[in-house]
Amino acid sequence: MPRPFRFGVNLLTPASAGEWRAKCRRAEELGYDVILVPDHLGMPAPFPALVAAAEATERARLGTFVLNAGFWNPVLLAREVATTDALTGGRLELGLGTGYVQAEHDRAGLPFGSPRERVDHLRYTVEELLKSEGCEVPLLIGGNGDRMLRLTAEHADIAAFTGARLVPGSTVGRLEPVSAAELDERVRRYGQFAADRAEPAERNLLIQSVAVTDDPGAVLAPMLERQPQLTLEQALALPVVLVGTLEEVVARVRGLRERYGFSYLTVLEPSMEALAPVIAALSA
Repeated sequence: MPRPFRFGVNLLTPASAGEWRAKCRRAEELGYDVILVPDHLGMPAPFPALVAAAEATERARLGTFVLNAGFWNPVLLAREVATTDALTGGRLELGLGTGYVQAEHDRAGLPFGSPRERVDHLRYTVEELLKSEGCEVPLLIGGNGDRMLRLTAEHADIAAFTGARLVPGSTVGRLEPVSAAELDERVRRYGQFAADRAEPAERNLLIQSVAVTDDPGAVLAPMLERQPQLTLEQALALPVVLVGTLEEVVARVRGLRERYGFSYLTVLEPSMEALAPVIAALSA
């Protein structure tokens, strides 16, 4: 039997206390199961934002999507996690990644490290958290490389895939989407690493574009300008794109679960309202 769908929204925009709470209540009203906060400079600080979200909501889970392990000392992070989980009534889900925006590390005066060094630090962080009292929260790990997939298979309750990769040479975190075939290969590779798990992990995908529309060409025109190698048909086939009529988008969501095992989908804040009718249709 397939795992039930869950939907999360990653809230990116700082707001006043009242505006933040209203935004979180709106997400819960729309049917989102998880309210998430990223870990980028210029965006809300994750842990106080999640505590405020808990005060404004009743049932939604609350998570980081995802913490940049390079920003955090693991021992101090364990204190943040334990306190936030307590103050949110045990609703915390901890998402972790290596970090990919070198410019943010430069601005903060923190070392960025090689890909290997960043994965090593993330592994150390995970191992320290697992030893820490009060950090018994669901763990999400996001990444696509083999070492990240192996770490995810070993420790994560939720395996998160971005469906995108860093543009070579970009220091500001510019991403480009991967094809369905490329994502197939990464998911298959993860499955090999996770073959011996006693319990399968939930699988998550971050969706980049959502629109219920009869004119997908107009919606995707900005993407096609940034990615001129793609045709409209190719863009519509990208796993991270959910654009079309309501019936088409609902079918695409079901297809993501059938093909890849993605039962937990996350959208970015600008797409929060757009996905709502899809959530309603899948819940009916």
